[in-house]
Amino acid sequence: MPHSLRDLLLIAMLASCVFLTQLGSSRLWDRDEPRNAGCAAEMLQRGDWVVPTFNGELRAHKPVLTYWAMMLVYSVLGVSEFAARLPSAICGGGTVLLTYLIGCRLYSRQAGCWAAVALATTVMFSIESRAATHDGVFIFCTTLATAIFVIGTFGKSPRLFPDWPVAAAMYACMGLAVLAKGPVGLVLPTAVIGMYLLLKRLPESDFGTGRWWRPVWDIARSFEPRHFLSTCWLMRPCTAMAMVLLVALPWYLQVHFRTDGAWTHGFFFEHNLDRATSAMEGHDGGPLYYPLMLIVGFFPWSIFWMPVLWNTGAGTSRTDRGRDGYLLAACWLGVYVALFSIARTKLPHYIVPCYPGLALLTGAFLTRWSSGELVLSPLWPRLAFGSLATVGIGMLIVVPILSQHLVPGEALLGLLGLPLALAGIAALILSQRGRIGLAIQLTGLSAATFLILMSGFAAIRIDRHRELTHLTQHLQADPDTVDVLSLGRMEPSWVFYAGRTIEEHYAPIDAARSWTASRKTGRAVRLVTTAAHLDEVRNMLPQADYTVHHLPGFLRSEGLVVLTAAALPQLSDAGHDTPPIR
Repeated sequence: MPHSLRDLLLIAMLASCVFLTQLGSSRLWDRDEPRNAGCAAEMLQRGDWVVPTFNGELRAHKPVLTYWAMMLVYSVLGVSEFAARLPSAICGGGTVLLTYLIGCRLYSRQAGCWAAVALATTVMFSIESRAATHDGVFIFCTTLATAIFVIGTFGKSPRLFPDWPVAAAMYACMGLAVLAKGPVGLVLPTAVIGMYLLLKRLPESDFGTGRWWRPVWDIARSFEPRHFLSTCWLMRPCTAMAMVLLVALPWYLQVHFRTDGAWTHGFFFEHNLDRATSAMEGHDGGPLYYPLMLIVGFFPWSIFWMPVLWNTGAGTSRTDRGRDGYLLAACWLGVYVALFSIARTKLPHYIVPCYPGLALLTGAFLTRWSSGELVLSPLWPRLAFGSLATVGIGMLIVVPILSQHLVPGEALLGLLGLPLALAGIAALILSQRGRIGLAIQLTGLSAATFLILMSGFAAIRIDRHRELTHLTQHLQADPDTVDVLSLGRMEPSWVFYAGRTIEEHYAPIDAARSWTASRKTGRAVRLVTTAAHLDEVRNMLPQADYTVHHLPGFLRSEGLVVLTAAALPQLSDAGHDTPPIR
């Protein structure tokens, strides 16, 4: 079997184990998963492939490509957690394979393998590849566009930019990314490629050679107007606009006219412009937010962040062809971190599309280190593997303590730290004996084991404590005869698992009026609220008109209360042994 085919099969097996193990065993996690999965289910139920809605209302948060993927899977497998998450898992696996191919072209086959392994077994990328969100599809589309650029430029006959057919295919993939998440699907990948070309095409200069500020000087002079404009023209902007509009514009026009412009206004102004200019929903952070999130999200491979950074700086300073691969991957990472650091709204998953670039830099470092080409001070492996062992031991101690307060009876969750602790200690010993390759392999094995335990064991046990176990039976009711209301709190998962719309209210007086209006028409009503709102809303309702059911809360000190109109058959108070109804 050819080495490349064997590598692809092994990488695909690794990605499948990490991304597919127990994929549908835990219920959808609030808030994004049930919103996206429920939106696709509502669209499929209506037979509408244009207008996204959730809970009976227009959903203008994201474009339609991910909903289409979910709807196709629903059509075959039915609506379920597994079906909702499967598109992300498939796209995650595809992104890992693309990272391997890019690594092979930029560096070497071994570097491509390590990059793919690192990407597949990093915490945040694994989470995104197992979640019913838009990020998995978006990351795949942008990575595919970058892979096409690499194939068209890094070859036996290198060139600055791909010829027209390859460029058209690259921009068509960006058009799909625009359908997945909006204008950033074009802006971000072109910014990465453009920054790479700006730096690569810079005329030689001896000014500041060898100084620490030389990279900053090169970035600054790359924006000299003539150099910048000539680089933009090299990137075939007319082809870019033509292909993106050809792929994405038909749906954007349809949804605009079908909603009388409401979707367009909500998406472009509220969920793009406002997120860039203001910190929505309190999601703010300083200039170090994303560098810190990279260390957390790229764990456990972020234990090598300092040697990787040093190796990247040395790689981009080279004068031979090997520089270009480091330069492209560094631009991939740097552009995302810089642009999202400028935006006011900050969330950890915003920069996950740059993880393939970071994985490539990590793979290049691990290859040079394990082969002996790069010699590190003994301090670095001690710090790296010692950090891995420390995190594992810390989880063994801290997680059981926290679980007693958050999910009582789940002290076994502390075992998540065991593979990290054992691998960190073993890798530390091996590295001191010069067996670097085996130490790195142990790190990869522990990372995969940790992620499989996290999704196939911890997530399932935590899911058992969620209020959905007790709440769903109160919410599932015939929408033709029963109205369901909420007051003070409403989770998207309630809508998804109830399989019906829930009327949301923020003030007790509004909920009481809606209750009364429904009762006057002869309809039964169920109201879900919190203990804090119970007394106030009870004073506004006839005492003999309803029964009260108290439900436990999840990760909250305050539980839920369900008021059920007396006209319905009485439901007994839910106990902890009540199975979930889906």
